[in-house]
Amino acid sequence: MTEFVSEVKAIPYNEDRIFNLLSDLSNLEKVRDRIPQDKIQEFEFDKDSCSIAVAPVGKITFQIVEREPNKMIKFATTNSPVPLFLWIQLKQVEENDTRMKLTVRAELNPLIKPMVSKPLQDAIDKISTVLASLPY
Repeated sequence: MTEFVSEVKAIPYNEDRIFNLLSDLSNLEKVRDRIPQDKIQEFEFDKDSCSIAVAPVGKITFQIVEREPNKMIKFATTNSPVPLFLWIQLKQVEENDTRMKLTVRAELNPLIKPMVSKPLQDAIDKISTVLASLPY
């Protein structure tokens, strides 16, 4: 497995507010307008899953597989050309000061690893920036 980790982001809210918003994927409706339409199409979601079509990869579906209240949300792909696992980790350091980190583990074969590593790291960094800027 290849691991990609975002920078640690500071979020000016407490961890329970952040967790409650992020652990229910139907809340993605609030950020639909922040998603670049030229990169992502067919954006669908419900409480526990999210599907997107990303050119040239195709349709990818993430399913929440574990929730640890106020600490972690773990996702796995159920429809993806490459098996992926994504963790959102939260740690409150003070009242209204929570740190967030995203980690992705992907099963990349040696042939595609050089081609997808940089775009995948860039995507993780952009997602973490968007998540950190949400109005929780």
